[in-house]
Amino acid sequence: MDESKWRIETKAVQSGYTPENGGPRVVPIAQSTTYKYNDVQSVADLFDLKRAGFFYTRLANPTVDCFERKIAALEGGVAAVATSSGQNANAFSILNIAQCGDHIVSTATLYGGTVSLFSNTLKKMGITFTFISPEASEEEIQAAIQDNTKAIFSEMLANPALTVLDIEKFAKVAHKNGLPLIVDNTFPTPFICRPFEWGADIVTHSTTKYIDGHATSVGGMIVEKGGFPWDNGKFPGLVEPDESYHGLIYFKNFQPAPYSAKMRAQWIRDMGSPMMPFNAFMSMVGCETLHLRMERHSSNALALAKHLEKHPMVKWVTYPGLESSPDYALAQKYLNGMCSGVLCFGVKGGVKAGEIAMNSLKIAAIAVHVADLRTCVLHPASMTHRQLSEEELIAAGVSPDLIRVSVGLENINDIIEDFDQALEKAKNC
Repeated sequence: MDESKWRIETKAVQSGYTPENGGPRVVPIAQSTTYKYNDVQSVADLFDLKRAGFFYTRLANPTVDCFERKIAALEGGVAAVATSSGQNANAFSILNIAQCGDHIVSTATLYGGTVSLFSNTLKKMGITFTFISPEASEEEIQAAIQDNTKAIFSEMLANPALTVLDIEKFAKVAHKNGLPLIVDNTFPTPFICRPFEWGADIVTHSTTKYIDGHATSVGGMIVEKGGFPWDNGKFPGLVEPDESYHGLIYFKNFQPAPYSAKMRAQWIRDMGSPMMPFNAFMSMVGCETLHLRMERHSSNALALAKHLEKHPMVKWVTYPGLESSPDYALAQKYLNGMCSGVLCFGVKGGVKAGEIAMNSLKIAAIAVHVADLRTCVLHPASMTHRQLSEEELIAAGVSPDLIRVSVGLENINDIIEDFDQALEKAKNC
């Protein structure tokens, strides 16, 4: 049976690594920086990108390669490049096609670190951003595009606003203008949504989150769909000779994945931020149960959201799986009947009451993390998004009383009882 025809559950378990006869059943950890060759020309050809292989783990590693192949298979892409973190993946997804003087259109409802990356760090490098609402009309998206725009960027399920991206709408405008649509698919994961099927061209992940699933390993991934017309006149870096590799042309020499080849040859090589082999191994093991975990994360989150929606101490709840959510229709269309494991809510009594409730939780922990098997909570305005201005917080969908809950795999009744007792403590605030 052709691997491309496997269902996603089978790909999660089997893709990326095929043991040889008598070889280890589980992908080995190639914990080595270097690789031995018997002749000079073999290594020279590797340096010139004339043949595939491994010569230094800063560029590629057998364990990391297996993980890249697995994620590419799950997303339905032609290639993937692993990075040291999700933040690094988002940065490189832009830097691979934009340079000083270029412009990117992005939705405003992003993780706070990504907002800072775009509006501060990349701005210092001469790349400017226009932030728009994920609810923008086609006309409003078009109005944000400039002559020097190189891409449109968005999170599939925004952190922590939980807005659902209308991929088809954004892809339509992007492609009309010869631009790629880059989608951060961290929260849904490919088990819930595969953005390529709806028109996205590049997908990024913080594999640190649900893909790893156990809060053990930091990492990122950039996946290329393949088939984008990089030779349309807007992306000289992909069609002009790269003198650092004796004039090779990525679009000509590395089909069907020229974007990924350039990413590895330039950004992973020069900036030195690859994923480490042990992190790739841990994340690959975690990924093998992704389909099982995402079903439980989603069902637990929906049950808690429904309970909190009716709780007398809760002012509001945001979860796209609720029928009351303004994004419910988009969630049903794009998210495969599930909405991942993250929800947000506000406590009556404001920020102080919310703080008391958070401090009173016993099972759920206050942690600067999200999307693993243990339930945790976080106050974005004072933690992950604290560097943002008041205007940026509003644009990102972060209100002062917003509590983000990453619903884990514990028994849902225990989770609900934990939140009930914590909210009871905040009752008299």
